[in-house]
Order: sequence, then C-alpha cells, then structure tokens
Amino acid sequence: MNRNELEQIAQQGESETIEFKKSTAQIRRAMETLCGMLNGHGGRVLFGITPQGQIVGQTVSDKTLREVVDQPRRFEPPGTVAQTRIDLGDDKELLVLEAQPDPTRRPYIFDGRPYQRVGSTTSVMPQETYHRLLAERPDSRTRWETLRAEGYGVADLDQEEILRTVRLGVAAGRLPESTGGDIPDILHRLELLKGGRLNNAAIVLFGTCFLPDYPQCQLRMARFRGVDKSEFLDQRQIEGHAFALLDEAMLFLRRHLPVAGRVVPGLFEREDEPLFPLEVLREALVNAFCHRDYTIAGGAVSLAIYDDRLEIWSDGTLPSGLTPEDLKRDHTSKPSNPLIAKVFYLRGVIERWGRGTQKIVELCVKAGHPEPEFGEQAGSVWVRFVPSGYIAPHRVAHDLTERQREVLQITAHHGPIPLREIMQQMASPPASATVRDDLYHLKRLELVDSAGHGRGAVWRLRREESS
Repeated sequence: MNRNELEQIAQQGESETIEFKKSTAQIRRAMETLCGMLNGHGGRVLFGITPQGQIVGQTVSDKTLREVVDQPRRFEPPGTVAQTRIDLGDDKELLVLEAQPDPTRRPYIFDGRPYQRVGSTTSVMPQETYHRLLAERPDSRTRWETLRAEGYGVADLDQEEILRTVRLGVAAGRLPESTGGDIPDILHRLELLKGGRLNNAAIVLFGTCFLPDYPQCQLRMARFRGVDKSEFLDQRQIEGHAFALLDEAMLFLRRHLPVAGRVVPGLFEREDEPLFPLEVLREALVNAFCHRDYTIAGGAVSLAIYDDRLEIWSDGTLPSGLTPEDLKRDHTSKPSNPLIAKVFYLRGVIERWGRGTQKIVELCVKAGHPEPEFGEQAGSVWVRFVPSGYIAPHRVAHDLTERQREVLQITAHHGPIPLREIMQQMASPPASATVRDDLYHLKRLELVDSAGHGRGAVWRLRREESS
C-alpha cells in the first residue's frame, strides 16, 4: 500500500471492512472490530488515522509491536490477522491489521465475547446470531443438537416411540433387521447416546419432559376466522417430541382444513378430499421440524389456517448461501440439525436428502394449486399455500352456516347451476325449500346472483367474489 492508496482509503472513510484508530492506545477496541470482521467478510484496522480521516501516524516501538502481537491470541478459535507497517517519514508509521476470516471457523470471539460489524459500527453479536453461526460450523461438536442433555437420562424418553422408529426403519429398509430392541443400543446407533449421555437431539425426537429446560419443543396451531389474526375459531399450543407434534399437527389439519368435494362419476356419492394434499403439508411440517433453530428458547413451529391460505412458520433462518427462491430448484442439502433429520430419514418420513421443498412444489402443482410461496422474515422461515379456486368465507356481515358455505363452494365450482343440481352435490342435502332459502339469503348478502325463473332458474357466484 503506497501513500496515494492510503490517502484514497482515508478519504473514503470508515466502512464495514475499514476502521481508523488514531493510535494503538485503542488496541482493545480495534480487536473487537477485527473480531467482528472475522465474523463477516474480513477487513482492516488502520492505526495512525483519526476517525475524521486525517493521516497522523504514530511511533511504533518494540513494546507496541509486542502488545499488538499478543492481542490476537485472545481470539477463539484462533484468527488470522496479518500485520503491515507503512513508513510515513519523520519517525511516524501507519500500522495496518488485516482480518482474514475462515467461514468454516465462525463465530469468532474475542476475550470471551462475539462481535459483529454492521456498516461502520462494531457491536456485541446477538446470542441468536452467535448460536446460528455456531450451528453452521462443520465441526459437529459445536452444534446445539449434539450438546449434552444435562440432567436427562434414557428413562426420560418415549421408549415406545423409539421402538416404533426401529420398526418403521426396518420396514423402510433403512435400518438392519438386526437392530433389536435394546433402547440404549438403538440410541447409540442413532447417534443420540454417547458415553452413556444423551444429547439434545434425543430430547427433541423422543423426550417426554420439556419444561423448563426445553420450551422450544413446541407447536402452535390456529384456525383463524377470515384472512387475518383478529379472531380465531380454534387455537392450541402444545409441547412434545417431534413425532408427537407432527401427529398433533396432522390431526389439527384434518379437523380444520376446508374440504374440496366432488361427485364420483357413476356413483350417487360424494368424495371429500382435503383442500391441500395432506402429503404436501406433512412434508412441509417435517421440513420445519428438521431445519428450525432449536437454540431459540421461545421458538416453535407454527401452523396457521386462514379462510384463503395456509401457512407453516418455523423459527430460524435459511442456511448461509440459500435464498427462498433456491428452495424451488435443485440445491445442496444443508439441514440445520443433521442428526434430527437423519432419524426422520431412517424412519422413512424423509424420502430423499435435499428434495423436501421441491417435492412440496411438485405435489402442489400436481393437485392443481399454484406453487407455494417460501419466505424468510423476522428470524423465521415460512411456506404459504394458496388454493387454486374459490374458498367460501366464514363471515359476511354475520356468520355463515356450514351449509351456506357448502352451497357457495358448489356454486363457485359448478355455476351457473340449478337448485336440483346444487342439492345433488351436497353431502347431506336438506329439503329443497331450505336450500332455496339459503340461496336467497346469500343473494341478499350479494354473494350469488340468479338468472331465469322457477325451475329454470340458475345460480352463480357473483363476479366480485370469483375474481
């Protein structure tokens, strides 16, 4: 770096990768900044430049050099910091320390604390960010799921669920038939028990007691009335191991998911199917349980059903380098919790590594729905399912009955349609006068229109509702 380059840097000012210090008297603050740069994209601290960008230099003594050499030893893990001295003349020098990060070793800490660099500011790294970076390290010993479950033993696990996992794994051809029924041996094979001690993954997968140590083993479910969270029809919050939570979520979906009905050709019966294929939603829930950030103590997987959509949220962020758009195409499998994901795979719940989100998209399209939307917001990852057709509202001025909503759905899918055909499509048709009254009531609410008179009258959804 020559004098011209130095003056250009000073003129541009401080940034995410550049910081000025007037002298090495500020060495500690400089090391905190270098720690933040090691946790980012690297950068340089220049001693001998004021915060205003004035090049003043300083005298660099042997004592100064020893102090500068000693400080980087307080990084954990050891960080690479290169040193450069620039002679300014008149016994003045500029000292440059350059952080050269290794992304596989992040997060770095200095003197016991992690730091981050945001713009030209250095601050203590938030705990959630630190744990996320820690979980991304290739060294599995630092991941949350591999840490010891202090105070928990085999007796604190759902042993029947463990044996069920073995049965399903053997049936799927992913566990050998010789696995047997010895619980500690099974846990050892699944890498959930080492040296006689359980890890956190064992609690997430099979635990029976969660509070106060594992509040994150939680599922939140809600069926909202309308298209926002102002009012709900059902709301539940439960704790449990991942397989129990998955079962509870599927029960909730079967109870509250709108039904798309159709008449089977050649039969006087109606076949009811969930609006969204349950296989799609199960895949999305499994994805959430495997990839969520369990270091967030108050975190959870959330399932929300609205009149016009369904959403699944999980606390955490996407793996470094992945975007929501990447989830719809081929991408590297980077499960945040590979041990947990491995047990789901051995049990036969996950079919192929790295194909979960693509499978969700393919099954949705196959069922005739738009591609689901993936997103990342406020420290959470979400997937949103939107139906291809009309969904009858629960409330217009006042609550609609289930029969009135059924009439709306039939009219939306088959209109213009006469009264007699509406009744043929209904699961349990009442008297024709009752259905006629419902239609006129819906017409007064401006939800349907009619054309013709008497037996020749046909009904259709109003254009405003079907658009």
